[in-house]
Amino acid sequence: SYNNGLHNLTLSVASVVLLDVIGPRSTHVLGVSAPDCVVLQGSLPGQDGDLVIGGLFNLHYQPPVIDQEHSPQMISGGEPPSCGIRLQVETLKAAYAMEFAVEEINRNPLILPGVKLNYRILDDCGLNPWVLQGAFSLVGGGTERGPSVPLIIGGASSTTAIILSRTLASLSISYLASCPCLSDRHRFPNFFRTIPSDVYQAKTMARLAILFNWTWIGAVVANNDYGRLTFQEEIKGSGVCLAFLEAVSRVTIEEDAKRAATTVQHSTARVILIFTWYTDVRELFLQLAKINVTDRQFLASEAWSTSSDLLQNVAILNVASGVLGVAIRSARIPGFKSFLQDLKPSNRPGDFHLREFWEKEFECTTLSLCTGRETLEGVQNIFTDTAQLRAAYNTYLAVYAAAHALHSFLSCPDKDSSPRDNSSTCSSPYNITQKELLEHLNKVNFNTPNGEEFFFQGADIPAAYDLVNWKTSPDGSLKLVLIGRVDGLELHLNKTSIQWTTGSNQVPISVCSESCPAGTRRANKKGEPVCCFDCIPCTDGEVSNETGSHQCRRCPVEFWSNPGNTACIPRKVDFLSFNETMGIILTTGAVSGVVVTTAVFVIFLWYHNTPVVRANNSELSFLLLLSLMLCFLCALVFIGRPSVWSCRLQQAAFGISFVLCVSCLQVKTIVVLAAFRSAQPGAGGLMKWFGPCQQRGSVCFFTSIQVIICTIWLSLSPPIPHRDLGFQGSKVNLECAMSSVVGFAVVLGYIGFLACLCLLLAFLARKLPDNFNEAKFITFSMLIFCAVWVAFVPAYISSPGKYSVAVEIFAILASSYGLLLCIFAPKCFIILLRPERNTKKKLMGR
Repeated sequence: SYNNGLHNLTLSVASVVLLDVIGPRSTHVLGVSAPDCVVLQGSLPGQDGDLVIGGLFNLHYQPPVIDQEHSPQMISGGEPPSCGIRLQVETLKAAYAMEFAVEEINRNPLILPGVKLNYRILDDCGLNPWVLQGAFSLVGGGTERGPSVPLIIGGASSTTAIILSRTLASLSISYLASCPCLSDRHRFPNFFRTIPSDVYQAKTMARLAILFNWTWIGAVVANNDYGRLTFQEEIKGSGVCLAFLEAVSRVTIEEDAKRAATTVQHSTARVILIFTWYTDVRELFLQLAKINVTDRQFLASEAWSTSSDLLQNVAILNVASGVLGVAIRSARIPGFKSFLQDLKPSNRPGDFHLREFWEKEFECTTLSLCTGRETLEGVQNIFTDTAQLRAAYNTYLAVYAAAHALHSFLSCPDKDSSPRDNSSTCSSPYNITQKELLEHLNKVNFNTPNGEEFFFQGADIPAAYDLVNWKTSPDGSLKLVLIGRVDGLELHLNKTSIQWTTGSNQVPISVCSESCPAGTRRANKKGEPVCCFDCIPCTDGEVSNETGSHQCRRCPVEFWSNPGNTACIPRKVDFLSFNETMGIILTTGAVSGVVVTTAVFVIFLWYHNTPVVRANNSELSFLLLLSLMLCFLCALVFIGRPSVWSCRLQQAAFGISFVLCVSCLQVKTIVVLAAFRSAQPGAGGLMKWFGPCQQRGSVCFFTSIQVIICTIWLSLSPPIPHRDLGFQGSKVNLECAMSSVVGFAVVLGYIGFLACLCLLLAFLARKLPDNFNEAKFITFSMLIFCAVWVAFVPAYISSPGKYSVAVEIFAILASSYGLLLCIFAPKCFIILLRPERNTKKKLMGR
């Protein structure tokens, strides 16, 4: 990681060191009169034809309390000054991997033949002044401490890499610097690395979150651009949200860790991403252990996912169990384990760091207390474990990349020439320039001893990671288990082998809102991240058939949503049927009307010779009863599934039967008026002109006009069955659509005209002197008839679907019953219950 204020810090540190270089103490800074922090040094560099590459390794961990703004005190006397309190064994192993690679290359006759490669390795202690001092010592030019080096393997962090590239402009290959910014060839043209950019690590973490449906993640990150920006950029638009973002700084780690632990404790996020250095993670886990937070699933960055320091820390065992992490890709280096096991301080008297490791490993306070017979053979520890080499393998690759670039640079166009020849066709190892070597590094392409193809893509290498899991062993300790790999954009993961923080194989759930079930849609909560939402049921006619739908989909017009709004199903065809409640009621009303009308017809037929029947024009009465029977029967035609013929028949039957009925009433009213007018002086012949034949003719004439209207209407544009899809609902209304509204309006209008005319005539005849004046009953019946059909028009227009049919049937039945009861009920009352009034004398009496 690197600091936000790196540029200013680098300039200030560089100024201090440069002042030292040009000032009186320059010899001390360059290490001429005092030993610098040399860790390992091969056979004496500087011999004719030899090449030296430098290495900068962070071999000691320096606590943040040490003032990093001042150069460390130099210690004379032959021993390197101490720059830290803890030896980092993994980094020491990486430094030995550099030595091993150099020796392996020197034994290979195909690489740099005739040239012996050497190394010079320094401990930069992770402190910027030490980085600058060591880098100046390596590239500052040949001195009695050693010649200048054309290339540095390092640094161990992005900060170090930036200092080397921008401040010193030195050519370097880093094995751990992963900042995405270092991929910029314009800013860092002389930088290379054997570790992928953190952009790919962030992509991998984002893909893991999406794979396991973790949409609500907390993040604890280093307080710099590396921690804050990379992962957030990768999860944009992926449906993953950050519940919180806590930044921690190594300088104030204890305070920051307490704050972050409290945030983790109170957050609803169950998965926590930690993107920082392992020392920061240790402090955070200790704080979480204190407050007993052991149910969070941690997603680890490569900076701490393989940390043996954390794996072996018993205090954080319950917190760290089940960690899922992205790690630097691992590999084996053939022969490296034997190389490490053969190391002995007695064979390397100048190797102070091996002595430091040796004393700690074998508990020797000083080398003199050791027997000299100690050996690393058979010792199982971090140092000798070469099963999964990560930083060490990256260093190994960096040395090979440097060697192949140097080999390409020193190769002669004439294959028979030797690099040692002074021929002008060969480059000289004494005149290596960084610009020329840079060109050859850009073109490096070789196969490693493991058979792996290696090449640079700009400053980077193709992305490759391991996926690791911290599993609890039977003895209760944590062990690192490889569960997958990442190659470029391909994710290979064995999900079933993962042990989660719960200790089971059940994937933890970390969401702000539970995924919306099918039949609902997501509705974002105002002012909250997109991962926090409400689930709104789809409205009728809309469906969502999968969980987590952002919107509901409207069904096609022929379909409707099922009760759960999860699927579109065909709409049911809806019409007024005989077996539904409304159809049964209307059918009963129509059949009852037919029965009552038939009963009246029978009564009138049985008593056809009585004065009441004969006085009211029995022939027209029978015709009227017949027309009323047809009116009741035509109501039944409207019930049932509409068909081509039923649609034509129902309106024709309705129009003709009602015209026949009203015509009968019209003629009966005219007969009443004519009868009373004929009783007046001079009007004796009036009934002669309106006798039975004229009455029948009038009825036929009025009815034939309606027949003609219906014939023309049904011939030109008849009603047809129609599926009304515009009616929103789970049913499709099957109805008889009026192809010509004008035709239906003319039919109704003609009926209305006759009814109004009949009402007018009956109203004029209502007060004629008679004991039984039928005109009064006709007036009442026509008032009911007109009222019903006036109310019918708006009710019919406003009723949807089958209810409009029901309205028309109700109007037919209501008007028919009105005519039947008003005209025939009084007569039946007299005939059946008051027979004494059914005499000519009573009828003629005043």
